[in-house]
Parts: sequence; structure tokens; C-alpha cells
Amino acid sequence: MDITTLVPQFGGFVWTMAAFIIALSVIVAIHEYGHYIVGRWCGIKADVFSLGFGPVIYSRHDKHGTRWQIAALPFGGYVKFAGDSNAASGKDEDAMNEAAADPARLRSTMHGAPLWARALTVAAGPVFNFALSIIVFAGISMALGNVREPLTVDAVKPLPNAVEGLEKGDVLQAIAGLEIPSSTQTPEYRAYMDALPLEPVLDYTVLRDGVSLTVPGPYPQPALVGSVGPETAALEAGLASGDVITGVDGAPVFAFQQLKNAVESSEGRPLLLDVWRAGEILQFTLVPKSTDEPQDDGGFVNVLRIGISSDSAITAATETPGLIESVQSGVAGTWRIIKGSISGLWHMVTGAISSCNMSGPVGIAKVSGAMASQGAMSFINFIAVLSTAVGLLNLFPIPALDGGHLTFYAYEAVRGKPPSDGALRILMSIGLTMVLGLMLFALFNDIFCP
Repeated sequence: MDITTLVPQFGGFVWTMAAFIIALSVIVAIHEYGHYIVGRWCGIKADVFSLGFGPVIYSRHDKHGTRWQIAALPFGGYVKFAGDSNAASGKDEDAMNEAAADPARLRSTMHGAPLWARALTVAAGPVFNFALSIIVFAGISMALGNVREPLTVDAVKPLPNAVEGLEKGDVLQAIAGLEIPSSTQTPEYRAYMDALPLEPVLDYTVLRDGVSLTVPGPYPQPALVGSVGPETAALEAGLASGDVITGVDGAPVFAFQQLKNAVESSEGRPLLLDVWRAGEILQFTLVPKSTDEPQDDGGFVNVLRIGISSDSAITAATETPGLIESVQSGVAGTWRIIKGSISGLWHMVTGAISSCNMSGPVGIAKVSGAMASQGAMSFINFIAVLSTAVGLLNLFPIPALDGGHLTFYAYEAVRGKPPSDGALRILMSIGLTMVLGLMLFALFNDIFCP
């Protein structure tokens, strides 16, 4: 292999690792800061706040006596509270024995603080992850805006064989004689789009300057690429947002539904796509991949996909939502990810879908690079999605994770005393083994799953 081949591969690796480290560092910093700040509010002293593991590159002490540090291995982080023996919050027996003689000092340790303080401190990490997701999704909602109702044209996207007729400011009333639903955010609107005649040019009834007109316009859901998913056939082939697919294996297409039908009926054989990109016709060959696709009812269907989302031929006018509406949108987005993650995990455990749907560090790194390459908005959105997943994972009742500690605290609340130190050591060892096993299984998927 010559150097001209190695250079772009090396550059792609560096880009992927940089994106992965940035995404992971943001999520870990938020998670650990949640533990730190709530612990401080609850009177628990933090000895160390570390981003990364291993040799310390930089450190400083703040006025509260906490050492803030950056370590050489940027793949995680931790807060070590007073009384902890390690980053996993094991008890330092010697430190706790020394603190026992001083009630105030004992109260400031993780293991000597009241149950409520310990529980809030541990729960804060996942909660801050969810809060990050809500804030990001709310910000994206405000940045993108809501589609103005009634549906109003802001622009018509560039397409091959462009149809002149629609103008900015046109209020859409009907397409092909079918009245447009009052809201675009309902199942009825999707059903309406599916019911439109499958023709490249349709008649639009619009209200323009107070006058109702009928003008020609493009099919509203063309084979226009809105976004390209990570680790997909489309990304590997080189498709990009804004591409318009005009043919599949020589057969002309103009609607996204035609493209979808061609992919689903391909039986996994290679497809030759004719693609219009900024006035130039290109050709791409790709092989659809089998995908377990989530459904509205919470189930999954195995289908063939190339990994693109559709985009509308018309850019709709938008309006900026208020703060409350944006936050509600952020909460709804975070909740959808939580429900989808739980559903996906359950279907993998029961064998309903392939365990290859679980990605490990290599897969997440690839997705990080792919999302970063598609722009800041895609990358920030990915960070929010991953933050939700990290928060949810940490709530699983596995010893060594936050959820395991909360389970121990629930036991203590019911029994009036914590599990014995010996039992905790055994359970923590089991938990660490489970976490390590899960990581190895996910890494196996990264390497061997198609």
C-alpha cells in the first residue's frame, strides 16, 4: 500500500478519534460534574475531579480542597470523594477510621454522609446527562423552529428538472386536489403524503397575496437525501445531504417511495444509483444492509436500508417556539431515546432482533466521526443522544454503576443498615465483571458484526 492511500486513511482515523474524544469528554464532564456539585451541596467533600485516567497531565487545587486534573487517557473520568479508596467509590477503611473520631469530618465523607445525601449525589450524574440532552434538544428546537401553520413556502429546494410555479410566501391549501391537513406533525399528514398521486409534477392550490391560485410544483417527497446515517451503505458509498437520486439500476425515480421500494426489493444485491449533485450526474454503487427498524408500536421490523433520510422538496417557513415549548420538545426527545433504548435492549435480550444492534467503543467512535463530518448541528445532536444513553446505562442496577449504588441505598433504607463490607466487595467485583463482559461483548460486535 503506498503513502497516498495511507494518508487519507490516517486523516480519517484522526478525525474519528478527535470527534469521539470530544463527545465522550463532554458527556463524562457533565456526568461527573453532576456528582461533584450535588455532593458539594450535600456537604460531601470531593478530593479529586479527573477527566481521563492514568498519568496526570495538568492539575490544580481549588479553594474547597478539590484537585481538578486532566489525565493522559481521555476515555472517561471520575470524582473521588473523601473516604473513597478508588474511582469506583470503594470504602477506604483507614481514612474512615481516622474520620470516625471527628463527627464533622466523618459527615463530609461519602460513606459517613446521611443516606439522602449519598443518594442525591449518586443520582446526580445520570440526571445531569439527561439535563444536557434536554437542553441540547430544546436549543435545536429553537434554532430550527417549528413549521408555520398553515404550511407556507419559504423556498423550493434545487432539483433536477425544476418545476417553476411555487413562490416564497405561498400558503399551501391543497396538492392534486387533496386538502392539506391543518398540522404537519400528525400521523394524518404522513397518510396524506402517501395518498398523493405518484407523479413528478402536481398541481398545488395556494393562497398568494390573498388570491387562490393553482400552480405546478414538484412531488413533495422527492428522492432527495436529507441526512446520511453512520455506518450505512450510503455513507460508505459517498452519498451526501442534498443529493437527488434520479435512477436505480437504470430505472428513473423521482420519489423517495420509489427508491425505498427498489431498496426493499433488491434482496441485498448491489444497486447502481444515478445521483444529481449540484447540476452534475454521478453514479454510486452500494449494497443495502439488513436493519432492525423500530416501529411506532415499540416493535422492530427487519428491512433492507441504504441509510438515508428523505427531505421535502419545499423548505417550509418556520417560527421560533417559546422557551416552555422548546423545553417540552427537549423532554419529549430525551424520553423517546430512553424508550427506544429500553425497547431495543429488551428485544435483543429476547432474541427478537440481532445483538449486533449493540455498539461498543469502536462503533461509537465511527458514529462520532460520521456525525462530526456532517456538521456541527449533527454532532451536537449526537452528543445529546449519547448523553441520554450514558445516563440510562448508569442507572442499571449493576454494582459499580450508579444504579447499583442506588440499589444498595434502597436496601439500606428498607433494612436500616447497609450491606456488609464483605458483601459489598463481592457484589462490586461481580458488577465490575459484568461491566467488563458487556464492554467486551460490544467490542466483539464492533469487530465481527456486518
